[in-house]
Amino acid sequence: MNPRQQLRQDIRRKRRALTRTEQLRAAKRLHAQLCRRPDFIRARHIALYLPNDGEIDPRPLLESCWKMGKKTYLPVLHPILHNRLWFVPFDRQTKLVRNIYKIEEPPIIKAPRRPPWALDLVLLPLVAFDADGNRMGMGGGYYDRTFSFKSRRQSIPGPKLIGLAHELQRVERLPVENWDIPLAGIISDQASYLG
Repeated sequence: MNPRQQLRQDIRRKRRALTRTEQLRAAKRLHAQLCRRPDFIRARHIALYLPNDGEIDPRPLLESCWKMGKKTYLPVLHPILHNRLWFVPFDRQTKLVRNIYKIEEPPIIKAPRRPPWALDLVLLPLVAFDADGNRMGMGGGYYDRTFSFKSRRQSIPGPKLIGLAHELQRVERLPVENWDIPLAGIISDQASYLG
């Protein structure tokens, strides 16, 4: 196992070891931090995710979004393009199905979609991060490929990408690959980094 895979495995194990009470507290602290941010307050179209594998839970934000009249979206696996995401509207009435990874997502049959570039804010999960805003995901490259138009070499506008995590997922330094899409910031249950 290479060092990157080992780190991914170690952090995922720590994340899954959090108790339900610890997860609930972390979600509340995350919610309190995000709701005060100007980029959250200004955003009209927000993509977030449903937690899996011990990820920090952004669901408390949904109620705040809906009360503020914001449109919310969940990522769904693109049915044709490998390792890409679509973003489908999500509200209280949305029925969910499990994808090939056993993660709940809205069904894509006849679902309207919002192009990634047309979102205002994307709150995305991660496995590990460093204080410089570098992110390590699950390894599939879904977010990196979907938002490749925001690469370090281009200055194409689009949504603000913010990673969400438990503070225990922070590491000293992560290697950066040329395909890694930079984040505007990372917010943990205890601190904000960059952006």
